[in-house]
Amino acid sequence: MDMRKLVGANVARIRRERGLTQEALAELCGLSQQYLSGLERGQRNPTIVTIYEIAMALGVSHIELVQPDQQGAG
Repeated sequence: MDMRKLVGANVARIRRERGLTQEALAELCGLSQQYLSGLERGQRNPTIVTIYEIAMALGVSHIELVQPDQQGAG
């Protein structure tokens, strides 16, 4: 799987699980809503620092943003 799409899908899934809008997450992590939208669609190539900042805002480990979703496996 394309790593950009994987990270984007994980961010979108966890954001929704937390009940956050893109706008709310953007405020928490200091990024723009437009950037997050592109990231969630797999159109952005986030840096390690960006992944870390988003993870901290979501309250998860940065590892969770780069791992395949285990819920659907099996």
